[in-house]
Amino acid sequence: MFELIPFSHGGLSLYDPFRLFDDWPGREGAAGRLSSFRTDIREEEDRYILKADLPGCSRQDVEVTVENDRLTISARRSEESGEENGGYLRRERSWGSFCRSFDLSAVDADRICAAYSDGVLTLTLPKKEQRRTASRKLEIQ
Repeated sequence: MFELIPFSHGGLSLYDPFRLFDDWPGREGAAGRLSSFRTDIREEEDRYILKADLPGCSRQDVEVTVENDRLTISARRSEESGEENGGYLRRERSWGSFCRSFDLSAVDADRICAAYSDGVLTLTLPKKEQRRTASRKLEIQ
């Protein structure tokens, strides 16, 4: 029964009373908790590629909105139905809603594309065209 309960490997196995704060429900660092989600943003010549890990979320639970140069990704993950305690020895899988926002000031918001597969949201964010002004010499009077 206890072989299913995870343990941590470490050099010295000393009691750390402050570790309890790291495992507090809803904290980013807590095992199995999703107060936010991880993203990777890669820059290419003409676009940015944003990949967001949203494990356990279906496509219907993910919402992407663009408003005033701000991209917001929201997701909702539901608890499995069943009894509250249900005979669990340990429950680390979480449920709830979470969102993150990103600045779009350098992105052409009208051309953003989104795809969702295997728990990963991929957004293609085309860069705005840079208007280059021709150089010229000013006459001083």
